[in-house]
Parts: sequence; C-alpha cells; structure tokens
Amino acid sequence: MRDIVPFRDINVHASTSHYAFTSPSSPSAQTLVVERPSGDIRLNDGALLGAKRVSSIAGILGIIKLRLDKYIIVITKAQPMGRLKGHMVYKVIATEFLPLRERPLHDPDEDTYLHLLKTLLKTGPIYFSYSFDITNSFQRQASANPSLALWQRADDRFFWNKFIQSALIDFATGATSASGLRPHGAHQTGVDPFILPVMFGMMRITTTRIKATPLTFALITRRSRHRAGTRYMTRGIDEQGHVANFNETEQIILLNDGSSSMGGVGAEGGMQNGKITSLDGHDTQIMSYVQTRGSVPVYWAEINTLRYVPDLQIRGVESAISAAKQHFDEQIRIYGDNYLVNLVNQKGREDRVKKAYEQMVRTLVSSPNEATQADYITDEKLHVVEASQRNQEYDRLHYVYFDFHNETKGLRWHRAQLLLDQLKDGLIRGQYFRGVDMPGDAQGRLEVRNRQTAVVRTNCMDCLDRTNVVQTMLARWTLTRQLVDVGILKPGESADDDATFKILFRNVWADNADVVSRSYSGTGALKTDFTRTGERTRAGMVQDFNNSITRYVKNNFGDGPRQDAFDLFLGAFLPDSSGVGTSLVFVDRRPVLIQSIPYVLAASFFMVIVSSFARSKPESTLWPLRLFAIAWLLVGLWCFHFIYTHGVLYVAWPKLNTPRWANEGYQETMGAIRKDSLLGPFVARHERGASNARISHLEEGKKRIQ
Repeated sequence: MRDIVPFRDINVHASTSHYAFTSPSSPSAQTLVVERPSGDIRLNDGALLGAKRVSSIAGILGIIKLRLDKYIIVITKAQPMGRLKGHMVYKVIATEFLPLRERPLHDPDEDTYLHLLKTLLKTGPIYFSYSFDITNSFQRQASANPSLALWQRADDRFFWNKFIQSALIDFATGATSASGLRPHGAHQTGVDPFILPVMFGMMRITTTRIKATPLTFALITRRSRHRAGTRYMTRGIDEQGHVANFNETEQIILLNDGSSSMGGVGAEGGMQNGKITSLDGHDTQIMSYVQTRGSVPVYWAEINTLRYVPDLQIRGVESAISAAKQHFDEQIRIYGDNYLVNLVNQKGREDRVKKAYEQMVRTLVSSPNEATQADYITDEKLHVVEASQRNQEYDRLHYVYFDFHNETKGLRWHRAQLLLDQLKDGLIRGQYFRGVDMPGDAQGRLEVRNRQTAVVRTNCMDCLDRTNVVQTMLARWTLTRQLVDVGILKPGESADDDATFKILFRNVWADNADVVSRSYSGTGALKTDFTRTGERTRAGMVQDFNNSITRYVKNNFGDGPRQDAFDLFLGAFLPDSSGVGTSLVFVDRRPVLIQSIPYVLAASFFMVIVSSFARSKPESTLWPLRLFAIAWLLVGLWCFHFIYTHGVLYVAWPKLNTPRWANEGYQETMGAIRKDSLLGPFVARHERGASNARISHLEEGKKRIQ
C-alpha cells in the first residue's frame, strides 16, 4: 500500500464564500474547501468554479479561532535543510494568515493575538517533511505502521501544530460533519494529504567524513508541546505528568547513504525513480542515539520579583506523586530504563530541588538502595538512588546525582568524565539503535539490528547549560562506540581523532544548545565555548555574562508575551468572543500611580542629566540648580527603591494563563501598598476596578488538554 503523505504543492483559490485548496500535481485528488466565514470544512470532487487562484503554498499549518475570526495559517516559504534517507526536510521561513471574514474585524485583543502568533512563527525554529516523520526517532519509526497517514504516525508530544490542525483532524476522523451527509465516524482519506505535522526544535543534517569514510551526521532536537513555555513561567510538572522544557535529542549517523545531497531527485546519483540506493552496493545503515532533558518532576516554581535570583517555591513531594507516576510511566514505556542525571547544586537554594527529586525517586522505587561518593572537593561528588532489585516498572529508574558545579569549578571541565565513568555500565547495557535498509522494500522500512533500551534523562535547574555539556559528552562517547562497532574506528580510537569532524561535532552540538536555550530562556546557551572548543575561555566568560544579563531582562520584561504566544498556539488558552470591545484581556489594569512610577524614574534620570550638563552664567548662583538636581535624584532613588521592593508589580506576567503565584504575589503586594499611609489613599482613589482587576481576564481562559 502506498504511503499517505502530505501534498508537496498546494494552490489556494479564494472567493467571497470559501477558500479552496488543490494540488496541481495530483489532479485527481479531492479539493479541500473551507467555507467563509463559518469555517465549515468539506471535500469536493474536482475544482470549484468561481474561485480565483491566490497563490501557491508549501502547506497548511492549521486553522485557529481567535476572538473575532478564524484564520487559516499557511506556509508560504520553506527552506530545504537536507535529506534523511532521501527525504527532504524543510524549515518554515514565512507564513500567512488567511481570515475567513471577507472584511476582517479588529479590536485591540484580536490584533495582539495575531501579533503574538506571527512573532512566534517568525522566530520559532519549526521543521517539517512531506514524506518523513521527523517527530519520531528512527527506532519508533521502525515499529510504526506505514499504511497510516503521516499525521497519524506522528508522536503526539512533538506534533507541534496538532491543536491548530484539530479542525482538519476532526473532519478526517469523522468527529465532525459540516454537511451532515456522511456517516458519523467515517474516515475521510481525502483530507489526510492536507494535514502536515510540524516539529519545533533543532535540525542539522551534514555530510562529512571520518577517516575517509563518507557519512551523514544529523542532530534533531524535538521540543514537547506539552507544558511548553518560557524559563520562569513554566517549571516542574503539571497534573497530567508533563514537565517543562522537555526535549528529546537524537544523534544520527547514516552510512552508505547516496541520497544526502541538497539537490533534487534528478540531481542525485543515489536516487532512482524516487527510491534510495546505497553507495558501492552496500546497504544503507542508520545508527541513532536518543537522550532526553526535562524539568525536575515535582511541583516547584521560581517567582520573578526583579531580583536577579528569583524566589523559589516547592510544594510537598507527596502532592506530586501521581503526576510523577504519569510522567515516568510514559518515559519507561517509550524509552525503557531511565538514568536520571541531576546536575543542580547541592548547596544553597538549588539544594531544595535536589532533595525533592531524591525524595520522589525514593518514593517511586521499591527497596531503594543509595550510595554516595566523596572526594577532596566535595562530600557528595556522586549520589546514586536505585532499586536493590526489580519488582515493578518504577524500579527501572536509576537516579544519579553529580555535583557538576563543584567538580568542574576553576575550569576543570575534564572532571565531568567522572559522571561518564559512573554511567558507562548503563550506557553499554542500554545500547543504541541500529537499522539496515531492507533490500527491495518499497516503503523504505528498516531491518532492526539493535535497539536502544535505556535513556539518559538529564536536568539542571533550567535544563540548559550544564545539561548541554553532559549531553554532548555522552553523545561523543556513544558516537565513538558506534563507529568502533561498525569498523570505521579501531578499539582505542576516538571520533575526536579526526580534527575536521571534531570541529563539526562540537559546533553542531553548540548550535543545538543555543537553539534549545533561545526557545526557553530567550538567549543562547552558556558555556558553549567549552562545547565548541573543548576549553573554557575568557571570551566565553564575557559572552556568558552578556547572555546572563540579557536573560535577566528578557525573563522579567519579555517572557510574559512569549508565554502567551505558546499558550495561544498550542491551545492552552481559548479566546472568548464574549464582551468584544469592552472586556479587553491585554489592557493594563494596575492603578495609574503604579504604572506611572517607571516613567517618573526615567524623567528624574533625565532631569539629573540635564542639570548636570546645564551651563550657568558666571555671576549666577549654583545652589538652585544643585538643589533642583538633588531633588530629582531623591525622587529617582525613591522610585527605584519602590520598583525594586515591589518588583512583582512590574514583571511582564502572561496575561492569558497567569501563574497562580503571580496572582498571589500581586494581591499580597497591592494589599501592603493600600495599607501604606502615604500611597494607600492615592492607590485606592485612582485604582481602575476592583483589586483583582488585573487578573480578571483569567475567567476568559480555558485549559484544553489534547
């Protein structure tokens, strides 16, 4: 049976009554029709008359309903990134929103919704393939049913546009019926080629050589759509067992693959009639190794208050046991044994997170056996918690704490090898995936020679910088092992022995670190100078300082809108059409006095600068000017002190799904200000609405769990 894959070319036809989507390369295929302005979907045999061709698009990203209208989001420009087993992978470069209303309506919220979505799609690294399931690892693909449509095979966690594709998916599966003519529950296969799954993350495909052996080196990081968001707005776990900043990273080596060039089919010696052929008559081999990262699976949060180090809150571990079980049920089912590498600090505020994680593991595994190693640097270099014997599924959890901060302090990065030594036995037992092309198989299926039966799940506080260093180290060790196993390297040799590949490997992994970090924290990763060069440099330290300051600014003043964009695109917030033009979600409802203080601070700074450089006549007295400057300086200092001590009022919190702790902090701070003898009367007099006006918009949001 032929694979059901998305159309590579789609023409958009528009009329006042509908949008029609056709594939010129498949003239016998049905036409997808979206009625205007209702958004009802139907299939039509043949082209529709009266519609004007508007443009050609690369695919339909989905359909989203905002406050006033529905919009069809289409991909207008895509960039080829390379081929995997002959399948081209693309990056989304440009999108367009097609309104269903002929005359679009506007209000401030609608315009803000559109701006958030367009910014996310413009800056987010989004990838897709028409014929290859990039949401699944090679190992999972080997077990997939190739007769299913591409969107049906996609991994639910990494099917990033699943929410906005839900209208087409519901129609395809028979969940809805616009005309009522077809039986409920009948699958509409004509819709399948219009449903294009996309992945959010990182993709790099490079052809290279190691010791004169040609190969394709690829790195794919898939970011989960569940509990997606920004650094301080999403931490820990939710009630469904999804953790923040969960990413799956797959390192891939393809050998004897003659289909890796960027050219078209006609330009590739390795492509014959659309089928992959190997080089030199050898079968194409795929070797992949998967790692994961994700936030510590307990209920915890870091609360922005404009201080450089946010306040840390951790709920009791007992309250998160059910959620943690759901999380690890899924992780064990998908990956097998889980080696839980924890890299947070064992002293200071991070120690509370470390202890909560260890308590959770002790609760889940039966008969926990613990061992601690110390050295001259720290009393707890390594701490291992695992079951003494396997009696249940959770006994497949192996907790390994490594005191990364103390062991690598003073640029001693080579000491991360201590963690690798601890994990080696598990890495050897867990193996990696290896598959070989089945000769003569038209669907390109793989003969599985080896399966990966365990995964290393790494975390630090952000699951970014320290995590990147460790994941790169494990990937390098596994790559060397793979190349030795297939005979490219001899025992005792390393992939780093090839200087050219060593540079490529380090830069690809450093790029991966930057992409994951930008998606979560807003800046590139820290410590990437070590990943790129193998050394910690002064230039890298300066860059880390710059990134740290930029993170502080973005996390406090820019992450709220970014979180809103994620929630809107992924369906965590559903806009309400009631109260259009009156009950605005994004309006600032803080008291006018509270809003004005930053402007007064800026004005005072300006006045001090002006008075400092003002010229006066020789015969004039200076004390009035100095008194003027001192007065404005005192005003500025008071404003700065007020903002700093009431920082929760000036953090750019998400407006759609405001965190509970932000609401509590706002109410507590405003309560204290109202009791202030100086400011209280002014705040009460000028406050617009009730004390909870700033968060009243939460009633309009509804959680949707896909």
